Amino acid sequence: MSSTLTIITRSPEDTRRLGHVIGEQAQPGDIYLLTGPLGAGKTCLTQGIGQGLAVAGHPRSPTFVLMNRYRGRLTLHHMDLYRIGSPLEAWDLGLDEYLEGDGVCVIEWADQAEEFFPEDSLWIGLDYAGEGDSITELEGYPQDSDDDSEAEPEEYPGLRSITLGPASGRYAPLLRELARIFRDEEVSP
Repeated sequence: MSSTLTIITRSPEDTRRLGHVIGEQAQPGDIYLLTGPLGAGKTCLTQGIGQGLAVAGHPRSPTFVLMNRYRGRLTLHHMDLYRIGSPLEAWDLGLDEYLEGDGVCVIEWADQAEEFFPEDSLWIGLDYAGEGDSITELEGYPQDSDDDSEAEPEEYPGLRSITLGPASGRYAPLLRELARIFRDEEVSP
């Protein structure tokens, strides 16, 4: 059985805090696949994951270099596929070597090469959120929006909807822990 969890964060600090918990819980070989529009918080979440892994330095978006590596409790391989022209380019970069390693992979714009990722990966979708959005139950899934806009809603700056999953196997305990930590928090602008 797979599950999903949606958490609303109110600020970049909240998004980093969520990432920090993910990093603290990370295990060798974990793969986090991030998707979402520009500015939705992918790099911010990765910075929190890095903090949770106790990496040296402050992870920055590797958009132009495609990958950065940071040493910590586990090695963080931070990749960004925004600029690749085709999924085969990701393969040519040697992506498979990192996915099979014992570090933690965080891949922004993972939807650019989704066919190359193992089934036992955790997809994390980030998007802008509005006033009525709230945390869903662990088995719930967020409603689709009719608005395709990538612009941040001016009336709710900083609100982000972060959906983790579907997750089964190795990531199910992480989702249960995140639900326990973040379930009782109010979400109001």
